[in-house]
Amino acid sequence: MNHRPIAPIAHRLCAEVRVPGSKSLTNRALPIAALSEGAVTLENALFSDDSRHCAEALRRLGFDVVLESGSETMRILGLGGRIPVKAAELNIGNAGTAARFLTALLTIGEGEYVLDGNDRMRERPIAGLVSALRQLGADVEAPTGCPPVNVHARGLPGGRTTVEGNVSSQYLSGLLIAAPCARSVVEIEVAGGLGSKPYVDMTVALMAAFGVNVERRGYRSFRVEPQKYVSPGKHVIESDASAASYFFAAAAVVGGTVKVRNLTRHSLQGDVRFLDVLAAMGCRVEEANGLRVTSSEKALRGVDVDLSDIPDTAQTLAAVAPFASSPTTIRGIASARVKETDRISAMVTELRRLGVDVEEHPDGLKVFPCSSIRSVSIKTYDDHRMAMAFALVGLRVPGVGIENPGCVAKTFPRYFEVLESLR
Repeated sequence: MNHRPIAPIAHRLCAEVRVPGSKSLTNRALPIAALSEGAVTLENALFSDDSRHCAEALRRLGFDVVLESGSETMRILGLGGRIPVKAAELNIGNAGTAARFLTALLTIGEGEYVLDGNDRMRERPIAGLVSALRQLGADVEAPTGCPPVNVHARGLPGGRTTVEGNVSSQYLSGLLIAAPCARSVVEIEVAGGLGSKPYVDMTVALMAAFGVNVERRGYRSFRVEPQKYVSPGKHVIESDASAASYFFAAAAVVGGTVKVRNLTRHSLQGDVRFLDVLAAMGCRVEEANGLRVTSSEKALRGVDVDLSDIPDTAQTLAAVAPFASSPTTIRGIASARVKETDRISAMVTELRRLGVDVEEHPDGLKVFPCSSIRSVSIKTYDDHRMAMAFALVGLRVPGVGIENPGCVAKTFPRYFEVLESLR
């Protein structure tokens, strides 16, 4: 289906939903499990295009990976830092997280590897990571500054490196994941300021869950000694806070209450902080065997927020903003321009097509209230978050639809089914 109409909900919501496992945690746990010594079972894992690309890449590298979608379980036999296959060509589609993490992982092997993706992945930057790996003694090439990446692996020597932090925090996370398998200590300096800091905290916490210690000075420098990842046997993946943001926002857009069962405010995921944004707009947030958002009877207030630490929630906020009583400014998301699409440009374009007045800034946008939103079919630019976020507008405005709704399979294949359950 190339177009999916979204029917408005005419009553206040009173709903409870469950969202799948975290994309960010699943795509970190897979390579860490493969580098561990012994079998690892990942429970509540995300089954989506991105995680399957990552799992398939590990299989092509010779790892024993078993996916059991019915039980949301992934089983990986870790080989203690060894990559069995000496030559492989990996295609990871448009899975940016997998591209960065696997590029770093490949350098610890012994052999010739090529990592490539689809047309959009060939436009997504990876030069900063390649440069940092070369400083550690790896033989890595990305002639265009984007995939394809050629890795002539002879093990990762280690040493000192500097990585840029303002393009993608995944560069740093990829270095950290591979660092324990280097032959000597790895010391990483972060240049240019670090965006999406909670994602780095997530990486460090997950490494600790697998027995690896990271020394750090805030977000400026990191030090990792050679050490072994240790299989915990079983590791439970938290539910996805980014996916939950759409359902929390639905309460704000439509009115009423929505509860996400399998998530807490103590999540490792920074996107749980989106609840603070909704609270600033006038919603009530409560924790009770899950997280619950209730909209106020009063109109939503616009906010001025820096989302540099939680950029994946920017589209969710952009979809809520036209229903507020005052303008909303979203700042600090320049990195969103090199995601699945140029997300800032995409948000501005689609909001204007909806009849919403919006200003585009280099690192964000300003959205003005709109009392007469048009009925249009939203273009998604093959970006799962454009589809999921802007579907929320259709819960309030008749005649809104989503083009290419299947793109949600990247991270949340059952998204529209769960959205319909709000009724």
